Amino acid sequence: MSPSQNSSDRRCIVITGASSGIGKASAEAFARMGWHIICTGRDPERCADAEEEINAVAAPGARIDFVRGDFTEMREVKRVAEEIAQLTDRIHVLVNNAGGVRDAYYRTSEGLEATFAANHLAPFLLTRELLPQLETAAAETPAGTVRVIAVSSSAHLVCEGMNWDDLMMAQNFAANAAYCQAKLANLLFTRELDRRLSEKGIVAQAMHPGRVGSNFASHGDDAMQAYMAANECVPPESPARTIVWLATAPDLGLDGGRYFHDLAELDPAPQAKDDTAAARLWQESERILESLGQA
Repeated sequence: MSPSQNSSDRRCIVITGASSGIGKASAEAFARMGWHIICTGRDPERCADAEEEINAVAAPGARIDFVRGDFTEMREVKRVAEEIAQLTDRIHVLVNNAGGVRDAYYRTSEGLEATFAANHLAPFLLTRELLPQLETAAAETPAGTVRVIAVSSSAHLVCEGMNWDDLMMAQNFAANAAYCQAKLANLLFTRELDRRLSEKGIVAQAMHPGRVGSNFASHGDDAMQAYMAANECVPPESPARTIVWLATAPDLGLDGGRYFHDLAELDPAPQAKDDTAAARLWQESERILESLGQA
């Protein structure tokens, strides 16, 4: 279906990492509400299964599309954005959910460290590429209706700040430290994104999902997998409720750059509220992407 055929009455949401876990549970919730849901995922078989299951619970008038891509590769993120633009000319909500933790240093074909690439650079690039669709929706709806939601983590609390001299930790890699820095990056990106877009009526918020029973830690190291196995986890439907709330509650379209968990606002760590660091991270992200030919 071309963008011109998209129903102007049906709200559109893009959810990354929607083939399982939080993303899939969120997609099912919006499908029940009759939205147009554009999902991304990496594994073809999981995407096909998820698409079938989401369609099974969808309300009449809902529409579900899946776009496949590996978010550790920026050329793949760019292609995904181009395919999404062929599916719709307006996006009301973008949920940057895809990410995860790795057990070691993995260098992508583009020379990026996989944790930083998937958790920060991918949502940064995807959001930037989808700005025309977000801005089109914002021009047609009341201010604050269009939102960008980041799935971050309380793991940011243990990261004292961005490792500016080596953002991808090539010199001294530690899997958990890399993940915690990436989750801090999510909050800094949300803060700077909101500062840049609020005048256009677009609001950016972030949330912490909690410990979720999903395949999140399947690529983590032994310590991470043991931690997840030893602690009680909530079902993916629990953080999905918070995502729906962040996407639809009128009062959450008023002041952006905030951080939430379980239907309540939290105060992030001081380093996540550093406007100078937020602006610098944006510049560094653009520099990295430019070096890859993704300016």
